[in-house]
Amino acid sequence: MDLKNLGARTKPSLPGGRRGLIRGAAVVAGVLVVLLVLVGWYWSREPDVFWVEWEKAGRPAVKGWATADTLVRVASRLLDKPGGYLTNDVTPPSVFLDNIPNWEFGVLIQVRDMARVMRNDFSRSQTQSTEDGDLAEAEPNFNFDNNSWILPSSESRYRQAIRHAENYRARLAGNAQPDARFFARADNLREWLAVAEKRLGNLSQRLSASVGQVRVNTDLAGDRAAEEARRAGDNVIVKTPWLEIDDVFYEARGTAWALVHFLRAMEYDFRQVLEDKNAIVSLRQVIRELEASLQPMHSPMVLNGGGFGIFANHSLVMASYLSRATQALTNLRELLGQG
Repeated sequence: MDLKNLGARTKPSLPGGRRGLIRGAAVVAGVLVVLLVLVGWYWSREPDVFWVEWEKAGRPAVKGWATADTLVRVASRLLDKPGGYLTNDVTPPSVFLDNIPNWEFGVLIQVRDMARVMRNDFSRSQTQSTEDGDLAEAEPNFNFDNNSWILPSSESRYRQAIRHAENYRARLAGNAQPDARFFARADNLREWLAVAEKRLGNLSQRLSASVGQVRVNTDLAGDRAAEEARRAGDNVIVKTPWLEIDDVFYEARGTAWALVHFLRAMEYDFRQVLEDKNAIVSLRQVIRELEASLQPMHSPMVLNGGGFGIFANHSLVMASYLSRATQALTNLRELLGQG
């Protein structure tokens, strides 16, 4: 008996049609994977910085127009950029992306801060004045859960907030009733700058902690009578978890992107206040530092090399820009508080 031929005859084989079906399915799966990767790459691109509008019908707009219009446009860009709002998506490729959702969160925090200060400060003449109805609706809608997929979705609540902000903008320009108010005062501007300063300070600390540090505890420095609920010790170990480094980095990029637009709007609406304090150059320095932090990434991933190591540490570079912007904001706020 020919054992060699017997083994060949008993070897299992797939019918030609089934082999073709499997080959076709593999090709389709490969094409889908490539398409998902390309779509994911396109959706992960950060939007460009746009120019802030301060004119209406070819003439300088009323005070507050630039700020209100910028709030509307920044929030709209958050929802209408390529891929739309991705944070709450549950389908591929969005569900596999985490950089752009963190960028969105950074932008959203700044939108919420701006909506809050417009409701509580910019649109009110004093503590006991009546708040604007549209801003009173916009602010809580912007603060809706950023990860709600349905019933209601985050996008639907944010679009409601944008519509109310658009109504405020229209009334501010005199196209609707009742008239909206906007007060460009130094104390109002300082309120918003204080919040922006703390946001940037928090991010710069988290970025700097990418390499891990032992820091001296300065929580109670400067006040002999100061106390805290739980004493942390004289030295504190601070380190951002390795899996969160790129999340913090892109949150910082989104924060810087939104702040560039809002600060440009402040330059127009608060020009007289800034000129009176000779502070326009100080504001522009903050903008310049934030613009530098938005330079295009030339690396396919966020690197976390040692402070003086061979490889780059993108978090430390970002922290450097944000730290200088934070210090410039502090100087600007102090300048506005002087008589």
